[in-house]
This record gives sequence, C-alpha cells and structure tokens, in this order.
Amino acid sequence: MDLGLAGKIAVFTGPGKGMGPAVAGAFAREGCHLILAGRDLAPIEAVAADARAMGVEALVSACDVMEPTECERLVAEAEARFGRVDILVNIAGGTGPVGKTAWETSPEEFDQIVRLNMAGCFNTMRAVLPGMVARRYGKIVNVGGTFGMRGRAGRMAYSASKWGLRGITKSTALEAGPHNVNVNCVAPGMVDGPRFRTKVMPGYAKAKGISEEQAVAEHAAEYAMRRISTGEDAAAACLFLASDASRQITGVDLPVDGGWAML
Repeated sequence: MDLGLAGKIAVFTGPGKGMGPAVAGAFAREGCHLILAGRDLAPIEAVAADARAMGVEALVSACDVMEPTECERLVAEAEARFGRVDILVNIAGGTGPVGKTAWETSPEEFDQIVRLNMAGCFNTMRAVLPGMVARRYGKIVNVGGTFGMRGRAGRMAYSASKWGLRGITKSTALEAGPHNVNVNCVAPGMVDGPRFRTKVMPGYAKAKGISEEQAVAEHAAEYAMRRISTGEDAAAACLFLASDASRQITGVDLPVDGGWAML
C-alpha cells in the first residue's frame, strides 16, 4: 500500500535510541525527508547516514526538547531548509523510576519524568503547529505508552507522564482539527530493545527473584499475542497515523502492545 509519504518533511525527536531508529528508518523507506533532533548526536548521525543511503535528505539538529526556544529554532531550521514541516513524530522521552512505589518515588524523580514526557511534546507541538495551521496541513504523532492507559505498579511516575500526554494529545487534536491537522498518540507496550533488556528487565527479574529470560517470558505471557512489541511494530502505527490513510482519525490512543491495554 502506497501511503503517499514520499517527499513529505518529517521532524523526529529522540530518533537515535530505543525505537527511534526503527521509526525514522521506516519513514525514510517511504521517501520522507527527515529532520532528526536530540541531545546525543552520535547515534542520530548513524540514523541519518542510513536514511541518506535510502536516497532521502536527513538533517541532524541538536535540540533539548525541554527548552522551548530550542524547539522553536529546530522548526525554523527545518522550514528554512525544506520550506515546511508536514509531520512531527515525538519519540523522545524517558522511563523514570522503575520498581518504586508511589511513596518511594522522590519528588525530584516524579517532576523530572513528568516534565520530560509531557513538556517535551508540548514544546515541539507549540513550535510546529503555527506553520501547520497556516498551511492547513499537518500530522502529529506523539509516542505515549500503555502504562498511561491501564497504569502499572512500580511505574507510577511514568504512568502519570504518559496519562498526561494523552490529555495534551486529545485537547490539541480538538483545537487543530478545524485546520486540517491530525494529532494522535501511539501507545507501545513494552518494546524489545536495549532499554528493555538492560534497564527494565534486570530490575523486574531482581525484584521477583527470577532470571531475566524468565522475566521476558512473564511479560510476553501477559499479552494476547504472547510476544513483546518491536520498534518496527511501533513504526508501522506511526506511518499509518502520519499518512492520509488516517485522514479522518484524530485524538486517538492507538495501543501497539499485542493486546495488553485492552485485557
């Protein structure tokens, strides 16, 4: 299926780590030109090189999404290079404390992850929306999480941040819809990758007194599909919501979790 994304201009935050390379790479394969933004530029440069090898342009930009002025500069830079921004995909975010109860979580830990996962998306959306509204076209995809749909013991701060992102997404969708701008949220479940294997699973395994492989198997068993999501699974959902195939869909939370959030 041709999603009609060839030649579109897409900005990505957090494309260098986690599911970021898979998502950005999927858009490059569809023929999108990319603006890849983040703080750690070395892994982002690698993603850009892969994209250029596919025949598309890829601009790398240093940007801290927590700084509104840097987000404004990012969008201005993209518009100066390409003339417009058609798509914004917000992947940048963090995990926050893992395995801590609400009363064990410090105020500093809570504030840090809530601000990162909510304000980071707000800042980039605030920067890109005036241009999209003026051109009467735009697609925004925020990457949330299913812990912001069901909650999760030991992940209160992270769940709060992703729950808040849903509200940001839905309210902005109502405001931007009359201007032909779609704003949606992809909510991956656990995504297999370095962060899952080196941070989340070791803590879970230690808390339960089991091996890390047993911990992975326990997580997979919670899902209807009996498997952990991949970056490619999340990428497919982002592609759909960034294309005109989803032109009549806005303000949704799309779980990509093998059937955990609905169970």
